[in-house]
Amino acid sequence: MRLSSFIVAALAAAAPFAAMATNIKPPKVPDTLAVPAGSKAFLIGHAVGTQNYICLPDGTGAKWVLFGPQATVFDDHGRQLMTHFISPNPAESNAPRATWMDSDRTSSVWAVKVTESDDARFVEPGAIKWFLLQVKGAEEGSQRNDRLMKTTVIHRVNTSGGIAPASECTLTGDVGKTKFVPYTADYVFYK
Repeated sequence: MRLSSFIVAALAAAAPFAAMATNIKPPKVPDTLAVPAGSKAFLIGHAVGTQNYICLPDGTGAKWVLFGPQATVFDDHGRQLMTHFISPNPAESNAPRATWMDSDRTSSVWAVKVTESDDARFVEPGAIKWFLLQVKGAEEGSQRNDRLMKTTVIHRVNTSGGIAPASECTLTGDVGKTKFVPYTADYVFYK
């Protein structure tokens, strides 16, 4: 009897937290970033990291080219959820894709940008664009956990910083140089 009372009490105490975890309200986005009908947000993470650029030849000059993000993604309580970077997607013959890997390495997803927006009603000045990304691959890690496995699309929203460097990138001395530009963003995962 005592054990069953304990279980009932534990479930009652956990119920509000379970409801909060599944009741994600995504931020408003421009119409061009609308998720497919029937998509439901199930996870939101707050990224802190860098957008990484390299100076490469471009015609008769040179320009800064993005070669990927490197970020740590946290929950609302500051606990690390995952890392975000570029890596080869095994589902697409190792094509390099935006990657999110669960912190305990139990799952990963790879995604490609579908559309973007720099709509000034949403995106702050000097910030990287907002994205809608479509998942192109998912993989379980060594432990079974489906946190990321059910993801179908991802939003990158609420961005700050991260735009290409303002400094000059020239053919005569800058080619091959890299710049790591700090940024923050929210990533909203939908199933």
